[in-house]
Amino acid sequence: MSELKSLLEGVKVDWKPMWEVTTWDKKFNAVANYKQPKTIKYKHLLAKKIKELISDKGDIKILTTNETDLWTTSQLADSLISEGEVVAIPWGGNAVVQYYNGKFVTGDNRIAVSNDTNYLDTKYLYYFMLNNIRLLSSFYRGSGIKHPSMSKVLEMKVPIPPLNNQKEIVRILDTFTELTTELTTELSNRKKQFEYYREQLLTFDEKEVEWKTLGEIGEVRMCKRILKNQTTSIGDIPFYKIGTFGKSPNAFIPKQLFKEYKSKYNYPKIGEVLISASGTIGRAVIFNGEDAYFQDSNIVWIENDESLVLNKYLFYYYQIAKWKTADGGTIKRLYNNDLKKTKIQIPSIKEQERIVSILDQFDTLTNSISEGLPKEIELRTKQYEYYREKLLTFPKETVK
Repeated sequence: MSELKSLLEGVKVDWKPMWEVTTWDKKFNAVANYKQPKTIKYKHLLAKKIKELISDKGDIKILTTNETDLWTTSQLADSLISEGEVVAIPWGGNAVVQYYNGKFVTGDNRIAVSNDTNYLDTKYLYYFMLNNIRLLSSFYRGSGIKHPSMSKVLEMKVPIPPLNNQKEIVRILDTFTELTTELTTELSNRKKQFEYYREQLLTFDEKEVEWKTLGEIGEVRMCKRILKNQTTSIGDIPFYKIGTFGKSPNAFIPKQLFKEYKSKYNYPKIGEVLISASGTIGRAVIFNGEDAYFQDSNIVWIENDESLVLNKYLFYYYQIAKWKTADGGTIKRLYNNDLKKTKIQIPSIKEQERIVSILDQFDTLTNSISEGLPKEIELRTKQYEYYREKLLTFPKETVK
């Protein structure tokens, strides 16, 4: 913090409107001509064309209208390639700020360059816009696809300290970004590693295991149906349907109704594995006992005997199970009869315990919200956002 204060303390800052220090890719309505004396043209591509250009072996960046990691080759893109150090925001959709320096092709973005990189560093401009993403988002309007009011974007005041200070701010923020990127890459590798070992651990010699259907190891259970008029947008007990199953509730039900249905009808026990049987088929969550209610037939579970099959073993096996879904309709369904016929391999309880122990360690590293890499990434991201705000907030008395 002391180094940060010394970096910013007493620094002379010019406040310039965006139009005065940047050049964009087209002239905008409602922007006076003197504010856009020139433009730099780029070849903007439709989504269909971009799909044709994607290559796993590419070294030319594809700037879509979202944050993606897509690339193409010079052979595929050819005359569509542009080059430069640019900042891009989407012409349609939600506000996103992207930076790139090098060869690229672009979707329907509005692209800006610094008029003088010895005065305004392009990447510093990117971090300034990123730090003001909420303000930028407020400029996107429309009942369907939102479009930015470029007259408002170009009037944004950019604080411009001396170039050396800009570059130091960029260096610090780049360091945080690289740390987060390294952790994200590590997390991706851990997930691949987890999937590999899960596949290996749940693949058996036919002589070592029994094949059983889920119907043979337990009964399919579901909660009593809840009608729409029994739910509210706010309330006591979370009610899950499909889509947000295992995340945030779709609605709520009264506590009295919950207690009545829980006592009279089927309700999962702690540790049993809830399965999504509609929409995203086979998504599994271990029931932790917290008060909640679940949509019948959309979310089901197997009430099994743990002396034969561990619930946690089922949880991991569901992740590789071959589910047979019903054909037709707009939403996929896993009907109870098909669920009962799903076959799984069952080793001894001792072997199940060993497999679960190993996979639990991988799961903690990759998926836990309070342990392992995801937590570290969350903390690093917050730290980065905190310092970005500090580094790009200048004393009001320097405003002209």
